[in-house]
Amino acid sequence: MEVNVLDIAGKTAGKVQLPEGVFGIEPNDHAIYLDVKQYLANKRQGTHKSKERAEISGSTRKLKKTERYGWCARWKCEVGNKSRRWTYFRSKAT
Repeated sequence: MEVNVLDIAGKTAGKVQLPEGVFGIEPNDHAIYLDVKQYLANKRQGTHKSKERAEISGSTRKLKKTERYGWCARWKCEVGNKSRRWTYFRSKAT
């Protein structure tokens, strides 16, 4: 694959031979999307937090009954002062 090399003025300054195995492939749109998403996530500051039960305005009653709401019991969730982690994990297949 041969491409033109441009100078600052935008005129052709020469030609360069690029390897076909690297630059001649069809781009994977989903892999590009995941990389851009990871880049933008890394740029975030990540200091926002969710409000704890005492910080919510309104009643101090129990928010919901715990019977038949076993998600936290199964996954051992922690509620309260948690800052968000903006990390995304890609599989090695993409």
